[in-house]
Amino acid sequence: MKNLLKTRTALKSILLIVIMFAASRSNGQQIKPSNSGYAPVNGIKVYYEVYGEGRPLVLLHGAFMTIDMNWGQLIPELSKTRKVIAIELQGHGHTQFSDRKLSHTTLASDVEGVMDYLKIDSADVAGYSFGGAVAYQFAIQSPKRLRKLVIISATYKSNGWLPEINNAFKAMKPELFANTPMKAAYDAVAPDKTKWTKFLEQMIAYAGVPFNQGDSNISKISAPVLIISGDNDGLDKIELIKTYKLLGGAVCADFGAMPKSQLAIVPSQGHVSLMMQTTTILTYLNGFLK
Repeated sequence: MKNLLKTRTALKSILLIVIMFAASRSNGQQIKPSNSGYAPVNGIKVYYEVYGEGRPLVLLHGAFMTIDMNWGQLIPELSKTRKVIAIELQGHGHTQFSDRKLSHTTLASDVEGVMDYLKIDSADVAGYSFGGAVAYQFAIQSPKRLRKLVIISATYKSNGWLPEINNAFKAMKPELFANTPMKAAYDAVAPDKTKWTKFLEQMIAYAGVPFNQGDSNISKISAPVLIISGDNDGLDKIELIKTYKLLGGAVCADFGAMPKSQLAIVPSQGHVSLMMQTTTILTYLNGFLK
């Protein structure tokens, strides 16, 4: 009982941080997409927004978030030199709720479907948290469509999180999301606001199921990968180093070639606060993707 109360308190603390996060987004520079709409893929219509011109960069948001909430401050800068394609995954934001079973495989296929719809042969892909797991799956199943991969505070397997994070996933309840920025963002753009609770139930059930996309699959990713993590973002750093090793990193570059993949640990940052470090994230992205 004491552990349950501790987990619920932690979840409420996370939601308070998200409120701060959402408030910081509202003060950012606002620009309008040059193109937006719905791509019919895999039985649903997936919402997308396009900004700027140049080499394509696909952005995949975190769980329960929208394009603006996750990427609102980064898009104006990234789109100065890139064609930015931001996608809202199944049930999120403008994209309709669907009873279609959630899976990383299907969501990654949705991303490829949006690229097909927009006639984009290949792109760099960046994903945060839930979107990062989808980005890993995209790299596994659509390697020819990927140029470079950016993973922000995400893992490809359940035990990539610390045990308390997995316990928090199991303790999530829809009522914890009442009167939060996620609910306000959903109400502002969702095609059917009555699906909020069903959407939460679907996502919470999904988060509670252990997953593992496979060490062997990660080791076969040929595209350069940039992993960005907060030093206290809930990721198990021992597992994170193992991931980096699978990608060819964690070597002594003084004795050989520098790995094509990179690992950035941002000090004094948690899972949510990491995405509030706009300048830091932008510097890493620009340096890696150029």
